[in-house]
Amino acid sequence: MMKDRRTKKRVRLRKGEVERADGYYVYRWTAPDGKRHGVVAKTLDELRIREDEIQRDQQDGIKTITRDVTLNTIYLLWKKNKRGLKNNTFTNYCYMYDLFVKEDLGQHRLREIRRSDVKAFYNKLVEQRGLKINTLEIIHNVLHQILQVAVDDNYIRQNPSDRILSELKRSSCYEEPHKRALTIQEQELFLNYLRKEANPYHHWYPVFAVMVGTGMRVGEVTGLQWENVDFEEEVITVDHTLVYYNHRQEVENAGCTFNVHSTKTEAGNRQIPMLPEVKEALLMEKEYQELTDTHCTSSIDGYNDFIFVNRFGAVQHQGTLNKALRRIIRDCNQAQLDSGKENPVLLPNFSCHSLRHTFTTRLVEAGVNIKVIQNLCGHTRSDITLDIYTTVTKELKLREFGNFSEKMAQQRAELDKMNAANAVDSE
Repeated sequence: MMKDRRTKKRVRLRKGEVERADGYYVYRWTAPDGKRHGVVAKTLDELRIREDEIQRDQQDGIKTITRDVTLNTIYLLWKKNKRGLKNNTFTNYCYMYDLFVKEDLGQHRLREIRRSDVKAFYNKLVEQRGLKINTLEIIHNVLHQILQVAVDDNYIRQNPSDRILSELKRSSCYEEPHKRALTIQEQELFLNYLRKEANPYHHWYPVFAVMVGTGMRVGEVTGLQWENVDFEEEVITVDHTLVYYNHRQEVENAGCTFNVHSTKTEAGNRQIPMLPEVKEALLMEKEYQELTDTHCTSSIDGYNDFIFVNRFGAVQHQGTLNKALRRIIRDCNQAQLDSGKENPVLLPNFSCHSLRHTFTTRLVEAGVNIKVIQNLCGHTRSDITLDIYTTVTKELKLREFGNFSEKMAQQRAELDKMNAANAVDSE
């Protein structure tokens, strides 16, 4: 028979409870590994609250001996075991965690992190550190994965970051930024400006014409090799992408270097029919390199003979292409303004990725089947293509309706003019 043990205040103690001489209370228990553990509380009521939590954790299979484990500890576990990410993506995730989470939420005890803590952390990143939603999405992506490791390994019951980002977007009335494609007039202005041989930017025409005419991602274009182009069958094969990122997570102080990776998604492996304009641009690039005696000097992960290289034969960098675009836009618009035309067409500010969106927009406007567009663009999910399709068709509808309204106004004006003339004649 178990001895009837009581506190100094004659309150009966449960199994594992002890009242110390200094007035504090201790609860001790044996973990599944056979080791003894204990918690201390100032009052018996406080002790029993913690005791009930421990017993509930034991019943639910939650680890009870890791109550002091921090988020940073689980991050290291995630970092050690994470597989299935491309190196540049993994490196970016680690960089974001180390920069924004490690010295803040990362130091919190895992068991004490609540949904309100995650929400407050996200709000602070946006309001105090000025982060954009796109950056916050990256942080949320890695943080959610880390917390899910804690759930899967029975450190915590639920993932406190579930649906937090979507709630934040709704509460702040956030809308996804609309990706603007070039209009047909802007596209023609851009390409015609580069096509002029006397233009100092003429050598940029082939790479940007290929982007507009294929919808390939920037890394797919810069990683394109001559062997990927079949001039006889008039088709371009896309099966890899060129990336440039910091290898700090792999080798200390390694810095940024190029690598060749598989395409962004499995759907990215595809063949794209070669439009006449694209074929012309590629042949123009080939001829230009022969005239200037330019040869590819880059060999990256066993890949060489890249099509688009700089004057030194090195592969093109995305940043270099976007800088070139900014100069082209500036000088093209200045030329348009200097031409003396009334209401001249001007180029908006856009990036290389805008040319991919422009290609997709032209396909939608031409009435190409959605599944064909999805395949040509390498979209994994059809909803991505549908979002673009819905946006473009809505804009097309508004534009066509605007043209219809304008024509109706002209017809009314002509009718009023005829009626006025008839009235004069009748007098």
